[in-house]
Parts: sequence; structure tokens; C-alpha cells
Amino acid sequence: MVTPSRIPDDTCVYAIGDIHGCARLLRKLHDAICEDSKKKSASRNVVVYLGDYIDRGPDSSGVVDLALMGPGIECECVYLKGNHEAMLLEFLDGVRGSQIWRMNGAHTTFRSYGVDADSEDRICRDALRAALSPTQTAFFRNLKLTHIEGDYLFVHAGLRPGRSLKNQDDADLMFIRNPFLDSLEDWGYTVVHGHTTVAEPDIRENRIDIDTGAVWTGRLTAMAFHGVARDVIQT
Repeated sequence: MVTPSRIPDDTCVYAIGDIHGCARLLRKLHDAICEDSKKKSASRNVVVYLGDYIDRGPDSSGVVDLALMGPGIECECVYLKGNHEAMLLEFLDGVRGSQIWRMNGAHTTFRSYGVDADSEDRICRDALRAALSPTQTAFFRNLKLTHIEGDYLFVHAGLRPGRSLKNQDDADLMFIRNPFLDSLEDWGYTVVHGHTTVAEPDIRENRIDIDTGAVWTGRLTAMAFHGVARDVIQT
């Protein structure tokens, strides 16, 4: 019999899936988390944002501001880096041009910050650097790749099968799909992730996917972990 993964009884962890510029949905989800927290007896609340705050949706800047404020309960907030934040940072640092990022929704992020998305890269880069507040710049540059609470490991995309946790590649943590999604590997933790869109939370023995494609479906998902309980919260 498989021992269920658990969070310490005094702790409740809320994991939030890919937001993609949907500030209105994040505000609603924050409100729902506030209501849910009243029903639980946790003395410690942790909110883990799984990354992909930006792109595709209309208000990337608003999402970042809301995430920085948190859901309005006394809690620790953990901010993970998604592949879209990685693309933004590479663009800001001049590591890459914007072509691939634009193919993945960068134009809505530019517009959210008042940047002319039709301008050439040099102009867009300078304008975006100027538009980002120091607080938002620090937010993007200090994002974590993984977080562990109890028997759960939180990450944006997943893990590379056959590699120990300490030997994972940063790019895999933010970009991987297969072979992670098909793997039955026991990681020593239940892996909670987003990145790959599913119609409903995909709960498996070794992983849980909570990216329900908010920007396309209007359904932003969080999952609450408290003891051995798992509760789905959605907009």
C-alpha cells in the first residue's frame, strides 16, 4: 500500500498554476484562497506560485503586482520561475532576441508595460527595462526553480528522469514535458507542477499537474495541501 504524501499538520500549502497575464482570475483565486484558509486550522500558510505569470493574457504587469501582494492572508509566498519568465530575462539581458518569445505571447507582456510591441528588439528591450519597476525587476531576477514542503516538491515544468534532484538541469525544470510526463519514476516526493495544460488537475502517483489553461479556459487552478488532504480551488 502506497503511503500518501503529506504536509505537516500545522501547515497548509496552496499551489497556484500558470496564470499567464490573467490578473482578474488571479484576484478571484486569491479571494477563494482567503475563504478556504478560514476553514483550515493551519498555523502556517504557504502560497507557491508555479511560474508563468506573464504572456498571452492581457495584464502581465498586474499579475506580478498581485502575486507580490499575495492572497491577503498571513502567509509565506514562494515564487517559482517558469519558461516564460526565463525568456523575458534572456531578452532583457540581450542573451536572445525576441523571436521565440514573441511566438509564445510576448506581445501582450510588452503592451502590459506600455511598450510598442511592433518596435525592433533594441527599442523594446530598452523600453521594457525602463518600464519595469525596481520591485518587479527584483521579482523576476529572484525567482526560484524548486521548493519543497513535506513530501511535495514544487516546480514549474518537471524533472528529468534518471537524474537525481541535485543534478537536474535548470532548463528541464522550466521547459520539460516528455519524458517527465510519461515517467513512473519515484522522485522521493510527489511533484506538483504546471506548464502542460490539462482539462482538470491530473493527479498521479508521482506527480500532480494543475495548469488548467487559464488564459484559454478562464479556469485558474490552485490546490491546497494540508496533512494528507488535497483540495482543488478554481475560478
